[in-house]
Amino acid sequence: MSFINYASREINCKIVYYGPGLCGKTTNLQYVYQKTAPDAKGKMISLATETERTLFFDFLPLALGEIRGFKTRFHLYTVPGQVFYDASRKLILKGVDGVVFVADSQEERVDANIESLDNLRANLKEQGYDLDKLPYVVQYNKRDLPSAMTIEELRRDLNPTNVLEYEACATTGEGVFETLKAIAKLILIDLKKGK
Repeated sequence: MSFINYASREINCKIVYYGPGLCGKTTNLQYVYQKTAPDAKGKMISLATETERTLFFDFLPLALGEIRGFKTRFHLYTVPGQVFYDASRKLILKGVDGVVFVADSQEERVDANIESLDNLRANLKEQGYDLDKLPYVVQYNKRDLPSAMTIEELRRDLNPTNVLEYEACATTGEGVFETLKAIAKLILIDLKKGK
């Protein structure tokens, strides 16, 4: 649910990076933040408690153009990875415009990926959203690790609806901006439809 700021002529859109603990959500955001020009981004904010951390920042991409004379500002959020922090996850999903599901490609993390994806669907449904109707992409992170599953195996378990998917290694930045550009583009297409 994008927010329009008429004073600054900006459309504010919320992108949430969702996935299991330690899958690379925070690393994605940190990489984007480091590589974004200082004059195009706000501060990175980390909300940390003793046991969980949520990161967010906003940026104004210069290359994506305008919609009806309004610039588009994207606000990027991560959720805490552990399902134990479900209340925080639900709160962060409020008003979401697009979701990046970050999957850990390691074979030993397949159950955590599936549990997190099921949790995402349930939390969205509880708030009146349908993941299949939202701008949504899947990122297979940690492709550089020896225990990484094949893309076919990951796709079977995590992308049965064939949404856009990207291979990534967030620590090196490989696939990070491709994923972000894809979700931003899907959100803009959705906005232009006038939803």
